[in-house]
Amino acid sequence: MDAKRTLQFLGGTGTVTGSKFLVSVGDSRVLVDCGLYQGVRELRERNWAPLPFEPRSLDAVVLTHAHIDHCGFLPKLIAAGFDGPVYSTPATAELAGIVLPDCGHLNEEEAEYANRKGFSRHDPALPLYTEEDAWTALQHFKTLNHGVMMEIAPDVDLRLSRAGHILGAASVQLRIGSSGPIVGFSGDLGRDHHPLLVPPDPAPAADYLLVESTYGDRRHDDASAADALADTIAMTIERGGNVLIPAFAVDRTEVLLHHLSVLHRSNRLPAGVPIYVDSPMALSALTVYREAITRGDADIRREVTGGADPFDLPNLHEVRDVEGSKALNHPSRPSIVISAAGMASGGRVVHHLAHYLPEPRNTVVLAGYQAVGTRGRQLAEGATELKMMGRYVRVRATVVDLPTLSVHADSAELLDWVASSQREPDSVYVVHGEPGASASLAAAIRSSLDWTAVVPRFGERVRLDATPCVRH
Repeated sequence: MDAKRTLQFLGGTGTVTGSKFLVSVGDSRVLVDCGLYQGVRELRERNWAPLPFEPRSLDAVVLTHAHIDHCGFLPKLIAAGFDGPVYSTPATAELAGIVLPDCGHLNEEEAEYANRKGFSRHDPALPLYTEEDAWTALQHFKTLNHGVMMEIAPDVDLRLSRAGHILGAASVQLRIGSSGPIVGFSGDLGRDHHPLLVPPDPAPAADYLLVESTYGDRRHDDASAADALADTIAMTIERGGNVLIPAFAVDRTEVLLHHLSVLHRSNRLPAGVPIYVDSPMALSALTVYREAITRGDADIRREVTGGADPFDLPNLHEVRDVEGSKALNHPSRPSIVISAAGMASGGRVVHHLAHYLPEPRNTVVLAGYQAVGTRGRQLAEGATELKMMGRYVRVRATVVDLPTLSVHADSAELLDWVASSQREPDSVYVVHGEPGASASLAAAIRSSLDWTAVVPRFGERVRLDATPCVRH
């Protein structure tokens, strides 16, 4: 294999987490995304494994967006020796400034708690990285606006386009040399009717195209999502229970608050029901979204800017302190609690689950994708007991799975995005999905477009030919 121009799949293959793609061009090396693995133990252990490349050899890192599975490994990479720039959109840099320190702090808290309670397999339990590591990583960010071409390494130029997934999310186009191939990366793709953000831009014209496949094997039933949420809340509050919604701090919380605001304005929320957002990170991200709406950022839909507050809820309570969070474990009246993390993999929501799950009157709403091995996935699959903080908790609460509230593109939208490319790529690589979802989308691309579509293996390396094979 010609080692001069290669692409290696170091994450986001066979799973929706841990996205990392290494592009090598001569002596230049660029890593697209630097995500954290989540879910089953075998995947999480990859976060601790030695990297298959020398971090100091990287010229640059490019981030598609600020979700942990795409940016959360960055402090570890920098602590291991990477000392170059990290390119992202301004909004991604701003949100990463919230997400990464919070993740580092959570790592430290969980290690300390495991040591204090004695349930870790390691003695002592150590954090993957610290909050200080995260603050150090943030010093490496350099921002780039959508549509601007910039050289980021010898013979590697970068252009970002809108992906519509969360604020600042981008698809990536890397041009190899002045006349070499172009490699496109979808990042995570949003939906045409995201309530706050503009739709994704068309796929970049690319000789090699990587596309995510989180929902590569299913369609979203949008018509029933709001009704199901309203009915679930009404049923739970009527029987004196509490609604707990694990939610990603960035974007999912904002989308949920928008849906609840719409339900409130249409008198479909129980009168006076208190709504708590229990996540300092989510509240900080909410501030970023509100500021972007006020400024009229290009990512924001025009109908949202200058209109009514999309998060307007008269009984909305922001919970930042630990004591306030603890009080929600025993609320004085039926309530709605939105708390991170979205797949119940850590954070304050785990403590709420421990108190809410044993009570039949309560409901847990799963409002997005739940990766294999996470507590959210176990609940979605009907778990009767759930292990957390070293012990098992009985599941008696109602569990309602509403994946249609996700802001990930579904299978038809992913196929449409691939088809929007201005030319047929030499190869389409289907990534960032579970095996069945990736295989399904690859099959749809082959069937509908008659293009080469491959689900790469973890660690696989492929050539980036200067003159790709083109069908005549």
